[in-house]
Amino acid sequence: MHRRTLIVTAVAAEADSVAGGLTTPARPGGELPVPGGLVLRRYETADVLVGGVGPAAVAAATGAALTRAALVGEPYGLVVSAGIAGGFPGRAPLGSLVVSDAIVAADLGADTADGFVPVEELGFGRSVHPVPAGLTRPVAAALAAAGLPHTTGTVLTVSTVTGGAARAEQLAARHPGAVAEAMEGFGVAEAAAAHGTPVLELRAVSNAVGPRDRAAWRIGDALDALRHAVTAVESTLSEARPCS
Repeated sequence: MHRRTLIVTAVAAEADSVAGGLTTPARPGGELPVPGGLVLRRYETADVLVGGVGPAAVAAATGAALTRAALVGEPYGLVVSAGIAGGFPGRAPLGSLVVSDAIVAADLGADTADGFVPVEELGFGRSVHPVPAGLTRPVAAALAAAGLPHTTGTVLTVSTVTGGAARAEQLAARHPGAVAEAMEGFGVAEAAAAHGTPVLELRAVSNAVGPRDRAAWRIGDALDALRHAVTAVESTLSEARPCS
């Protein structure tokens, strides 16, 4: 069964890459305003939304778009958090793609004398959104079929981008399955979960998680990789069965 997808990015450059990768035409009207001063770019298979930077802004934006869609009787079948990301060295190299099998709020919890305690252990809510294999597997297969280098694993959401070796090592040790970090996935996932909509995170690696070295970042290459990835997975997103 075909279904339309909401693809949420943090910034316009990412949305431009996503839109550039879509092969289906724009829907009549092209753009649609969403509460909060947001604009949906509408295509036959997907809508593209610039939701803002960080989990709070993007959760509010995603929720607004999902609510609008539900009220007009056009609910989405899938939400995708897409953009560039930092890749953990040895796990996700520069220019490669990452497909989430889990979306984790890595810094949602408490620091204690015994180390970091996730929010679940404090008795407040959740910090993990598992992604069904019925989503992860076909998307990864579509990237493989297109010859695009990719990794499947946990994508961490952080409110402060990692800029040092010590924190990178802590995150990698605390989350052995983590392959990348970004700033929006968990916010998108929370909004999608509130609407009962499946969610996936798709990222292109622009830099290594660790000491901050802007000269080594490859943002342009990552945006190109994201565009190619969207082209490769466009039909898969509309057909994947998340419960399988």
